[in-house]
Amino acid sequence: FGMKKIKLPVLLLSLLLPVSLLAETLETKSFIISITHPCEEGCVSCDKITYFGSSKKTGQSITLQGRTLHALGADGVTPSRFLGYRFRNGATVYSVGSDGTLTVANGDKVILKEQGKWREENAEQAAPDRPLPAAQFR
Repeated sequence: FGMKKIKLPVLLLSLLLPVSLLAETLETKSFIISITHPCEEGCVSCDKITYFGSSKKTGQSITLQGRTLHALGADGVTPSRFLGYRFRNGATVYSVGSDGTLTVANGDKVILKEQGKWREENAEQAAPDRPLPAAQFR
């Protein structure tokens, strides 16, 4: 009986706590990019990042999976300063920098490089037909 008393308040409390995600969107001259960061807040690195990019000109979009990028600490192993995100589509690599730079490269050849601006919004405000972006760790 005592166990039930503890479980119910804990369950109710967990249901009442708000789950607040911040949407992360980068807008460049040609693209709108949403980043979803599903890893728990406080995680330094994450390999479950989703990129949803849409062309302003054609409306075509692409969804990719990737990871966070970090400078390494003095030990050469520990992640430190957040640098951005990296996503792969075959041999093509999409890099989104914390400074708002979108770079698309195939091998050593840079196909596209555009500077954009980050904007933050609540996940509830993000468009329902695309992945919900999450907070950026800076």
